[in-house]
Amino acid sequence: MTPLAWPDLVAEALRRRKAEGLTQRNHAALAGVSIPTMAAFERGETTLTLAKAFDILRVVGLLDERPPEDAQDRFVREAMARWRDLTADLPKESPARFPHGWYRFDYELVGDLENVTISSLRNTIEKGNFSDSIMPILNINSLFGFKNIENDEYIEVFLNPKYFEKINENVYNLLVPEFGRVSSRGNAIFIRAYSEDLQNQFAPRRIFDTTEPIRKISKTILQARDFSRIISCNHFEEIIIKFRALYSGLYGRVLKDWTNPIAGLSLEGHPASSDEVTIQVNIPVNEVPSLIAEHVHPLVVSLYERFGERGPSLQSVKAEVAQVLSRRAL
Repeated sequence: MTPLAWPDLVAEALRRRKAEGLTQRNHAALAGVSIPTMAAFERGETTLTLAKAFDILRVVGLLDERPPEDAQDRFVREAMARWRDLTADLPKESPARFPHGWYRFDYELVGDLENVTISSLRNTIEKGNFSDSIMPILNINSLFGFKNIENDEYIEVFLNPKYFEKINENVYNLLVPEFGRVSSRGNAIFIRAYSEDLQNQFAPRRIFDTTEPIRKISKTILQARDFSRIISCNHFEEIIIKFRALYSGLYGRVLKDWTNPIAGLSLEGHPASSDEVTIQVNIPVNEVPSLIAEHVHPLVVSLYERFGERGPSLQSVKAEVAQVLSRRAL
């Protein structure tokens, strides 16, 4: 084993903190340590406990504690590497690199699935009634400056960076990602900027909309349900949707009733004290759409806890989900 180069590790942690715009106080708060402890760490002292050092390193991505990688984790990792490659040559502040934050949805369909090819997957989708769910992901090669790439394993979409700032609300309503990948094995990943950062009412990275997560998560679950109907062998109702969402760039944002103020959620809370959060749930397809709200509710409650808010009531989530369902054919 290579000896731990502690001074180099401390120096890299300090560099990353400054690169991410975190003050020493911010970093200490995110790590759950005192400011004196944080200062001692940055001086290179070795009297800290490993637990506290790990907490500090974890905040700036210098602690790898991942469990053994499964097929979905590998799919997500490879897709994220692809996205980074596509944006690597862009300026650091390019909108296509999501400098103010981004969120990622991924899901895996588990069950008795057909071994379909990408071409047959596309043909099935084009013949079916999936116009407001799967179709926008897989058929937008000429829409709004998107590029569409296919191979034997997946279909990938990527928004040409020069069109990024022209995205409008119609694109967001279509659930079109700035980057997305769908495999014929029932894997999917979508990465998007926060629509809150693409408007002129507030400065970027200031607010987090209260109703967007409810609507977008619900739409993605419905999309996964439609996807399962396409690639399941027989009884698609027995498929399990393993859904996961990662929100990044939350630190300092406050909850705001922005896109739907008449919903009356009134969840203002406090500035988010952590920068990232992952929420996940396993949903039987036979509970979609009837029990979507019951699955989405604990997810958004967990998400809004990061803002010091208990989250919306189940009835509020049901009302938002009902709005989503009313706008699509089931």
